Formats: sequence, C-alpha cells, structure tokens
Amino acid sequence: MVTVAAARERARKRVEQDQRTWAAIGGADAALQIVLHPPTERAVLQGQAGVIAWVQSWRALAADQTSVRVYWEDRQWPSVGAQRVPVRCVVSGADTIAAFAGASIGREWCLLRDRASLLRSVFASKAASTDALAAAIRTHGRAIRALSEADFTILLHVVGWLSAHPYSGWRIRQLPIHGIDTKWLGHNRTLVESLHAAVTGRASLGLLEAPVLVRVRFLDPVLRPGGLVDLTAPIEQLAALPIAPTTVFVFENLETVLAMPELPGAVVVHGSGYAAGRLRGIPWVASGRIVYWGDLDSDGFAILHAVRSSCADVTSVLMDETTLLAYRDLWVPEPTPAGGGYGLLTADEASALGRIRSEGNVRLEQERIPWQVALDALTATLPTTLTTSSRTVLRPPEPVSRFPAGRA
Repeated sequence: MVTVAAARERARKRVEQDQRTWAAIGGADAALQIVLHPPTERAVLQGQAGVIAWVQSWRALAADQTSVRVYWEDRQWPSVGAQRVPVRCVVSGADTIAAFAGASIGREWCLLRDRASLLRSVFASKAASTDALAAAIRTHGRAIRALSEADFTILLHVVGWLSAHPYSGWRIRQLPIHGIDTKWLGHNRTLVESLHAAVTGRASLGLLEAPVLVRVRFLDPVLRPGGLVDLTAPIEQLAALPIAPTTVFVFENLETVLAMPELPGAVVVHGSGYAAGRLRGIPWVASGRIVYWGDLDSDGFAILHAVRSSCADVTSVLMDETTLLAYRDLWVPEPTPAGGGYGLLTADEASALGRIRSEGNVRLEQERIPWQVALDALTATLPTTLTTSSRTVLRPPEPVSRFPAGRA
C-alpha cells in the first residue's frame, strides 16, 4: 500500500527532476499519477487496523485537498464484506505537485517559476530563438533560483544592457549597472553568457576582457628580451617576441619552473593547469618542440592531452608507470579525479593513467620526485647538437626554496 507520505515523496522527486523543464516552458500540463496498490483481502485480515488507518488517511487527504484527485473502487470480500478503497491519485499542474510535495519544495518551485516567467516576459520578444531561451532557463534553473533578490535584479539589468550594447568594448568595471562588479560577473558569468546567447544569438558579451597572462623564464641568455630572465605578460605580447627556442619546457608547478638552471636554446613556461591549452596563441611555443611535465594524476594527463590538442610536437617527461611505481610511498589521493579517455596519450602514458585509476585515483605530485632525477630527465630531452661542453658555459641559478641548486 502506498501511503500519503510515500506519495508526497514521489511528488518531491518529480519536482526535483522536472522543475527546470516546467520553468522553461510552463508547467500547467504537468501531471503525476500514482497507483496506490490497495490491500488484498488476506492483507486486510492480517492487519485490519493498519488498513483502516491507511484508508482514512487517503479519505482525509481527498477531503482537504480538492486539487489532488483520489480515485476509489469497491471491493467485495467474503470475509470482510463490501469495502471502498483508494486505488489511484492524480495530481495535476506543476504548482499542485510542488505544493503536495511539501511547503519548502512548494516555495522553491514558486520562486523558480516566477523568475523564469519574468525572464521569458522580458526577453522572449527580443530572443533570437524562444527555444534557446527555454534551453538556457532549463540548463541554469538551479543557478537562477539560488540568486538573491538583489542578484536576480542585477542579472536582468546585465543581460538587458549587454543585449542592447553587443559591441561595447567596455571593461566590466565600466558597465553602468547598479550593483555590478567584476566579482559578480565572474561568479555568474556562465549564466549571463547562456542567457545573453539565447537573447542575441552571439556567444561573445562584447566586453574587453582582461588579458591572459603567461609566465616564462628564459633559460638561455641569448633568448632573453632586454636581458629579462623571468617575464609574465599577455599572450599577444609574448607571441610577438622574435625568438626561436629549440626546446620549450611546460611545467605545472611554479617552484619547478623557478628551479630550472640555465640551458642553451630553452625556455620554461608555467602551464597554469588547463590554461596550458592557450599556449597555441604563442607561435614560437605552438610550432616548437615542447617538453611537458605535470603531476602524475588524472588531471596531469588531461592537461597533457589539452596541450597536444593545441600544439604539434609535445613530449612528456616522467609521466610513465615506471616513475609512478618508483615513488609509491609518496602517493596521495587525488581529490577530484578527471574522468574520460584521452586519445592523444602515448601507450606508456595511457598505461600510467590506467594504473593511477586502478590504484584508486592516486597522485604523485611533480615536486615529490627528487630534483636531480628530474633535472637529469629534463636535460636529456635537449637536442643532441647541444653538447655537454656547450651547456657548462652557462651559470646555474641560485638555490630555490624546497629544491637544491640544479647543476648545469
């Protein structure tokens, strides 16, 4: 027998599942039908008091909520005679289903419903596609509901202003919208971009974005622009440098970047996680010979895959199963492992990733590998035309915190 409480729980799950769709297109046609599985005669005889209480609970609900329809049928049983039992209940309309699910669920639904309705009324006539607007509301329903009243008001103004000024070329700080700042747009950018694209059909907000900065150390004095060893600059400015390094090291750990000694023909770039894929915007990186070294974990291989997707010649160092197993005692758990497969990994790299996952998503951090072991592996990747004698002319750096001084 399905109890009233169990039926409310089904309604709650239905609201959780479908409320974003209801908000996107309207929930007037929504319906929830629940078969109540009334008892058999044998069940009545075994627990008559419980059956009576169950019938009375459904009778009380039907009397109290006219919007919830309870259907009844007569049963004729030899032992207990004629009885009228509830067999099915039907709850129609999103509002009614949410109210039946409980007061808090009903309030949450009404908030989302009203905000979605306002978004449609404000932007539907301007939208490039009403289907696109509905899809944006459906996708971001939870984010729309989670906004405070003040933030939702700002959202309406921001989407409206950006839609009316598609090519402003302004920075976020310049937008004439009360209450907005760079942090607000940064926190809500995905929602703004989705609604803006639905309204205008354009992916870009038309704003002047902050430049993407990349940190580079020039390990060969000949390559240093104006004598600078360590430089952080926008991608566009780095792309304009008239240099042609023979080797570009890309590391995820900044301490490792800082620990590198002077090496002929080489530069080292701080990859900054998944931002490493942006290196394709620097011609002397994208078209050159890249040696990548990241953490031995699923994220490290995901980033390696992203770099290979953007750049032509990418070799990894110390990202193999042998290295992973050699330092088993230094493994730590990976908090949020990356899923999926990466088709651009070599067989050795794929084997290492498989071992990482089979061991329970472990991580060997880059900086855990002894520095001399790492430096030997890295310098071994330099072109053979750069002999040992030519490297010894270059000075090693000063010792860096957490690493002993590297040898040239």
